[in-house]
Amino acid sequence: MSFSGTTKRELRLRFQQQRRVALTDVSASLLQIAQQQLPSAAAAPGRIGLYWPLQGEADLRPVASETLWDARLALPRVRGGALEYCPWSPQAPLDPDETGIPAPQGQTVLSAEQMSLLLVPALALDHQGIRLGYGGGWFDRLRADPTWRAVPALAVLPSACLVEALPADPWDVPFSGWIDEHGLHWIRS
Repeated sequence: MSFSGTTKRELRLRFQQQRRVALTDVSASLLQIAQQQLPSAAAAPGRIGLYWPLQGEADLRPVASETLWDARLALPRVRGGALEYCPWSPQAPLDPDETGIPAPQGQTVLSAEQMSLLLVPALALDHQGIRLGYGGGWFDRLRADPTWRAVPALAVLPSACLVEALPADPWDVPFSGWIDEHGLHWIRS
């Protein structure tokens, strides 16, 4: 399917609806795949960056209840106009960050070297790893830094939102792969 001449704004509207419909059927399968396959994907020492789901996004927070993840989780927050990752456990209090999304309290900020894997929600993803998000650019700006780009990053979405190619801007940073209801998929460079 070709999206030439389609703006990213138009694609966002299309894929928000498509993802919402697809997740009603596959969200349980996607979570089950995450519970089964993330342990091997995040085998390297370091924290796993989850995300606090917005309405219509796959919710992977239940993986936090597994003892395997104790002291290994992190959540992003926007502070000072930049995205950063902070340690998180399910019992920890959260406050809205600068974008209004629940995020860890406290001053501890993790470096890229302290992370082993980032999980990022996506509206759509193409086979080159170009992700369509909400347009804020938070993850692209973070991953523009070579140390953050070195951390494997997986988009999280239903397979109905995978496409051959999306329009890419110069600042788009390709993802390492994706996780959907069929499994965990790495993109070969």
